[in-house]
Amino acid sequence: MTAAQLPERRFFGTDGVRSVAGEFPLTAEWVMQLGAAAAEVLKAQRAELPGASKQVSVVIGKDTRQSGDMLEAALAAGLTSRGVHVVHLGVLPTPGVSYLTRALHADAGVVISASHNPYQDNGIKFFGASGSKLSDALELGIEAALDSVSALTPISGTELGSVSNHTDAERLYVSYLIGHAPDLRGLKIAMDCANGAAYRIGPKVFQAAGADLFAVYTTPDGRNINRDCGSTHLGHLANIVRGGGYDLGVAFDGDADRALFVDSRGNEVHGDHLLLLNARARHAPGVVTTLMSNMALELKLKDVGVPLTRTAVGDRYVHEGLHAAGLHLGGEQSGHLLFLDVSPTGDGVLTALLSLAAMRQLGTTLDALHDDLTMFPQTLVNVRVQDRAAAVASLQVQRALREAEARLDGRGRVNLRPSGTENLVRVMVEGPDEAEIHEIAAGIAALIR
Repeated sequence: MTAAQLPERRFFGTDGVRSVAGEFPLTAEWVMQLGAAAAEVLKAQRAELPGASKQVSVVIGKDTRQSGDMLEAALAAGLTSRGVHVVHLGVLPTPGVSYLTRALHADAGVVISASHNPYQDNGIKFFGASGSKLSDALELGIEAALDSVSALTPISGTELGSVSNHTDAERLYVSYLIGHAPDLRGLKIAMDCANGAAYRIGPKVFQAAGADLFAVYTTPDGRNINRDCGSTHLGHLANIVRGGGYDLGVAFDGDADRALFVDSRGNEVHGDHLLLLNARARHAPGVVTTLMSNMALELKLKDVGVPLTRTAVGDRYVHEGLHAAGLHLGGEQSGHLLFLDVSPTGDGVLTALLSLAAMRQLGTTLDALHDDLTMFPQTLVNVRVQDRAAAVASLQVQRALREAEARLDGRGRVNLRPSGTENLVRVMVEGPDEAEIHEIAAGIAALIR
C-alpha cells in the first residue's frame, strides 16, 4: 500500500501524536487507551515471528516537560494492562530512546516530547525495533485498535505486564555518543541545552571529548524548556560566544534531535551550512534536503559534483528520499540532520559531533564555512484564495512560473506551495538579486489573486 492509498489518520501526524497536554487527545484516560491499543498491535506483530517468545517489551523516555510524568504513567498503565513489560529510561533525548530501543532489543520505543514547542505542548512518538519511526501500517493498526480496547477481556495475575527502571540508560547513550566524538581539545565552546533532554548529556559528552565547555540553560523546571533558549532562540548564545571569546556555540532543541551553531562572531550556522560541510568531508554521492533549503547550497554542492534532491518539508520526507536514493546524508535548515549510516534518526548531539569532526578533517572553521555559503535573498508571499489547487493549476500562473524560471536561468528558483491548513498559496522566489525576486514574486501573486 502506497502512502497515497493509506487511510486518513485520526491521531498520528508526521511526528506522532501532538497536542496541549491534558487536552484531548493527550489526556491521561486517552493515553492509557493508546498504551493498551499499542500493546495489542505489538503482541500481534511478535506472534508472527517464528520461535519468538510471547513477552513484548517497550522502552519509554521523555524530555523535561511538566506533563511528561503524567503521560508516561498513563501510557505505561495501558501497556502493562495488556501484558507488556515497560522499561523507563527517564529523561533522554529522542535519539537516545531510538538508540536504547535497538541496544536493549525492545519491540518498540516511545518518546514523550513535543520537540521545540513550548512546555504546555507534548507528544507521543513511537519507534520500531530498529529505532526508526514506527511504520505507517503499525500506526494505523494502533488507531484501529483504539476503537476496541474498551471491549477487551481484562487480564490479571501473571499475565499482567511489569515495569522496571533502566538506571544505566544515560550512561549507555553517552558512551555511544563519545564513540563518535572527535578530539575537541583546544576548542572553547559555549553550549545551550534548551533546559531540555540534553541538559546533562550534552555537557558530559563534550567535556569527555576534551572541549573547554561553558553550558547554559541546564536547569529544567518542567516549564522552561525551549523558553527563549535552544536552537530556535540563538540570540543569548551568540552574545555569550562573542563576549566570552569562544570559538563557537552549539544549541539543541528540547528533545535534542537537532543542533544549530553560531560561529565565533555570533553568526548563525544552520542546517544548510552543516550539510555542505559534511558533504565535503564525506565526499557524499548526493544530499537530500527540503524545498526550503537555500539555492546557494544547491549551487555550492554542484560546484563539487554533489547532486541535491529536494523533498516536501519535514524530516520524514527527507528520510524517505534518502532511502529511495540509497543515500546517507540529508536534513533541514532547522539543524535536523540525518546520517543514516550512523543512526536511523536525527540526533542533535551526534550532528554536532560529526560536524565538528568534519570541520577538523577539512582544516576549516565555522567562520569560514559561514562566509563561504552566502545565502541568496528569499521572499515569500502568502496569497489567500478560494481554491488552492485551482489557483496553482491556472494556465496563466503556470505560464508566469515558466517565464520566471527562464528569467532566473538557473540563478534562482520559484516555488508555489499550497498551504496544508489554510486557503493560501505560498509564492517563494529566491535568487541573487533582491529587487528582481521581489518583482517576480509580486507578479505571480497578482495573477493568483
